[in-house]
Amino acid sequence: MAQWCRWNDCGHWVPTASGLNKHISKSQSCCTKWIEWLQNFSINVFDLGGGFAEPQPADFDLPQHSERRGRVEVEEVPDDSETGPAQDNACWIESYPAEALAGVPTTEQENIPTKFHRIQDELENSDEGMWGPFHNEDEWELAKWLIQNVGQNQTDKFLKLPIIKDRTSPSYTTNKAFLKKIDGLPLKAPAWHCNIVKVARDLVDGDGEMLTTELELWWWDPVECVCELIGNPAFKEFMAYAPERAYEDTQGKSRIYDDMWTCDWWWETQGKLTPGATIAPLILASDKTSLSQFRGDKSAWPVYMTIGNIEKSTRRKPCMHTAILIGYLPVAKLDCFSKATRSVAGYRLFHECMRRLLQPLIAAGREGVEMVCADGRVQRVHPILAAYVADHPEQCLVACTKESFCPKCRVHRDDRGELLTSLLRDPDRTITILAHKQSGRRVAAYTREGLRPVYHPFWADLPHANIFASLTLDILHQLHKGVFHDHLLKWCTEIAGEDQIDKRFRMMTNYPGLRYFSKGISLVLQWTGTEHREMQRVFFGSVLDFIYYAQYHAHTSQTLDALQNTLDEFHTHKHIFTDLGVHDDFNIPKLHSMMHYVDSIKSREFPERLHIDFAKNAYRATNKRDYVVQMTKWLMRQEMVDQFTAYLDWRLQRFGEDLEPATGGDEDDDDDEEMPTTAPMNGDEGSSTQPIPVSTHILPSRPSFKALTVTTITRMFGAMNFLPALTQFLHLNVVPANGPIVSKWDLFHAYRRLSIPYEKLPAIHMTNGLDRIRATPPTAPAGCSSGAVGKFDTANMHTQGTALEGLQVAQLQFIFELPCHLTIVGKPNQLAYVEWFQPFRAWDEVFQMHAVTRSYAGRVPRSAVIPVSSIVHSCHLIPKFSTQGHVLDSCKTFYLNSWIDMYTFYKTHNPLKV
Repeated sequence: MAQWCRWNDCGHWVPTASGLNKHISKSQSCCTKWIEWLQNFSINVFDLGGGFAEPQPADFDLPQHSERRGRVEVEEVPDDSETGPAQDNACWIESYPAEALAGVPTTEQENIPTKFHRIQDELENSDEGMWGPFHNEDEWELAKWLIQNVGQNQTDKFLKLPIIKDRTSPSYTTNKAFLKKIDGLPLKAPAWHCNIVKVARDLVDGDGEMLTTELELWWWDPVECVCELIGNPAFKEFMAYAPERAYEDTQGKSRIYDDMWTCDWWWETQGKLTPGATIAPLILASDKTSLSQFRGDKSAWPVYMTIGNIEKSTRRKPCMHTAILIGYLPVAKLDCFSKATRSVAGYRLFHECMRRLLQPLIAAGREGVEMVCADGRVQRVHPILAAYVADHPEQCLVACTKESFCPKCRVHRDDRGELLTSLLRDPDRTITILAHKQSGRRVAAYTREGLRPVYHPFWADLPHANIFASLTLDILHQLHKGVFHDHLLKWCTEIAGEDQIDKRFRMMTNYPGLRYFSKGISLVLQWTGTEHREMQRVFFGSVLDFIYYAQYHAHTSQTLDALQNTLDEFHTHKHIFTDLGVHDDFNIPKLHSMMHYVDSIKSREFPERLHIDFAKNAYRATNKRDYVVQMTKWLMRQEMVDQFTAYLDWRLQRFGEDLEPATGGDEDDDDDEEMPTTAPMNGDEGSSTQPIPVSTHILPSRPSFKALTVTTITRMFGAMNFLPALTQFLHLNVVPANGPIVSKWDLFHAYRRLSIPYEKLPAIHMTNGLDRIRATPPTAPAGCSSGAVGKFDTANMHTQGTALEGLQVAQLQFIFELPCHLTIVGKPNQLAYVEWFQPFRAWDEVFQMHAVTRSYAGRVPRSAVIPVSSIVHSCHLIPKFSTQGHVLDSCKTFYLNSWIDMYTFYKTHNPLKV
């Protein structure tokens, strides 16, 4: 579209925007007026190609100077008599040098009132009680439930129901009165601000006027948010203020990388600040999110923040509310720009908004801000950007690079498939390149490193921040979806054939919680992270080892070495895919990203579910018109309710309660509560004077099957050798020689499942908390029900003299308890009938797994009765595919699946001491 010069009545017409730039650059008066006009706009694209500066006659390039390397150098720390193992995590701690006064309060005054103390004083000095504007706890709990789960229209209808109005009689009878009470909570949440971002477009309207637009940026002051988080008394026991180094051994040879304060970044950054400084490591996350599912194109671009002072396990609990939404970036289609400038305009708009959003952090990071912390002491806090969590497109947006380049290092895009160590990007060098590009010079490094013309990145002025090193892992998009699903699975399918892959998924053995792909995987239309993880549980290979190691919550020097070794192994053998003709090269961005995991593993990614809570839930609470304003109001009220809930927990000393909702389970769960069984192992004598043992095996509180005869047990559960096996067990372990004997007329109570709590390990977290092992008989078709096959899971049992530290695989067929006349005090009475597999064979170097086969006595499976306390944990067997029918009964050889869950992987691959 033609452009025209509007200054000094020039009226000169040119065909393109670049032509207009050239004209203005030759006219001093037009150039001056044009620059003055552009000062009114935050975003414009009229400086592309060098702006109005005279072009330089020669190419310009930057010297290839050495950069800081991202790889961690592990320092051996000698044993210190003052340094001992921590009682909670059994590690040795090296504190930061005392002369730096890291995390030391600025005053000697203690027990300074926190915000919760101020709320308490305000309520005690007012006419309101402990529950604020609400009359009692019941009324507050109802209000809390309504604001978190019910929309405004439905709230109004709910409060007008006769059963609520006449019987419950809350003090608020309408939605308006209800919201007035919520707004009256004695809390002062950070105030929302709205900035107008003016954008100058490169197109003109029908009258020849240059098009402009105004966009809204909503934000909270990030420094105030840091003050809210670091001063929250609910986090007092989960907060750290100074860096430290943790070791597994007293010689300091094996580092532990767990929470943020055990990382190298905090230790190194602390040395750049003046003594007495306390660092608040900022963890930012952003994710452009679609709000409308089936119609419309509504989107939001939330930005979240938390701090690394709070321990990682606490930050990952949504109920703790450790993450704060600090802003909504404007979402614009930018169709008002021409195609040539639209992408650059989007980059610049993002950086301008982020610059405004994070502007308060510049002075606070350099000079520090005195804040009352959760322990009631005053610290000089320096909020400094430590980690930025985003997917690959947003990482490139943050780094000002094209998406075909690595946002962290300067590797050539044709070398991304090789196991090469490339120089990391450097913020100062990048800013210099962009400055030279803006001046109009031709910079070879600008093109070679894939930079975009964003001349004022938001991170340029943030103190002590290396944005490229701050970009964290994106396990979902890089590994689960990218490396595994988009590449490895596709290559394996081309090699084996789609029908063969589908067949193997259909024939996979059952396991509690494992998704069964009844039609294979080729017909799955929509893939999510859940499907990717489910497929990985029955795959194997070095790439799977890498993905599982990368998901550890805590690492050591050994696990990082193991992580690197799996990557080296993949690159050593990757040529098989090119030899078989399924792929020509490995120049894949997401495959290259695996190179950075060892160096970046110390900063963990933000929980993905936060995007749903803060963005989609807020949108659903609006009337879909001017929704950003309504979303900010809704979020402010949610924040007030969450903060008042935290205050009440603090006031009533409810910190010990488990606030996490129960999750997990399987389709066989019944409504019965579960009871622990603490039956002693063989040879242990029970005594009332002994301490109560820790519950390790849990059965339902009521038997699932009552008064079963031996004939019924044999028929329903397939326990063909039940009576002889039980007789042998009783003679050896329970019943004395002259005691009663078991007969076929005895009746037994049985259970569907056994649950074993997962051992708490620092590196992994099992969502459901219980390892469930089933012994469920098949059900016959009845009415509309087609019946169900029996589910008899395999598990590792305690034995002696076998591989894998005294473990042996058996299939659990029947869980039962002895009748009263066979029970002896101090002897196990909760037992299991199992069918054994042979001891583990030697490690298979090709498949990287242990092989097992069924054990037979003649032609009958070798079986035994054992105490339930001998069952260690469940296991999954992958069949050696060559048969049809019920795989677990038909196959002869199986492989022990190490990837069925993180707990099994940790136990079979863990180089750490447990």
